Amino acid sequence: MQPLENQIIHQLPPAARRQLLAHCEPFELVLSAELSARGKPLAYAHFPNEGFLSLVIDVDSHPPLEVGMVGVESMLGSELILGAAATPWRALVQGAGSSWRINAAQLRAQIEAIPALQKLVQACLLARLHQQTLASACQRYHAIAPRLARWLLMSEDRSRTKSFHVTQEFMALMLGVRRVGVTEAASHFQDTGLIAYHRGELTVLNRAALENQACSCYVADKEIHNRLMKAKV
Repeated sequence: MQPLENQIIHQLPPAARRQLLAHCEPFELVLSAELSARGKPLAYAHFPNEGFLSLVIDVDSHPPLEVGMVGVESMLGSELILGAAATPWRALVQGAGSSWRINAAQLRAQIEAIPALQKLVQACLLARLHQQTLASACQRYHAIAPRLARWLLMSEDRSRTKSFHVTQEFMALMLGVRRVGVTEAASHFQDTGLIAYHRGELTVLNRAALENQACSCYVADKEIHNRLMKAKV
């Protein structure tokens, strides 16, 4: 397990890391808190150290749908490198933890001042664009059970624990499916010993088997991130 440090900040040279952190403040990620509003520019960027965020989009009267996930491997606010454009999604804390928070204007100033940070933020933004495109195809072509397995693995990766709190209703919302579909898939995973689930507490019991059940997008998503984030700073 990697240390509790955001991996973008971890990749910076020591002097650049100190310069960036001098403009950041520790911030508590409270479960279910909303860190950004749809249609408004981001006021702050976040570099999670533990815990993770869901990027959810609202379309007309439909339930919200998850279009991205941000944890210790990434950051919230990479699009600030492009300016102060409004975001189409809301950022919700899905796993409680902590982050380094920096004012949007100050982040842009530090991106200009620190070439290594600029390169990493550009790579982070590109990785998320690739991953969101992949997620769109996944939602269209893959069945509920493989998508649920992928989502559980992504959540475990970012929570850094085999056990976390999540309701079937929330999983259905994030996947954009009816709750009955998630119930059937989760029940199958539980009956076959892949997970344990009781009153909102989920534990991954057999990660290898769960990976075998996940759609190919789980591995593809990680490969995209690893390839694009191997920035030489």
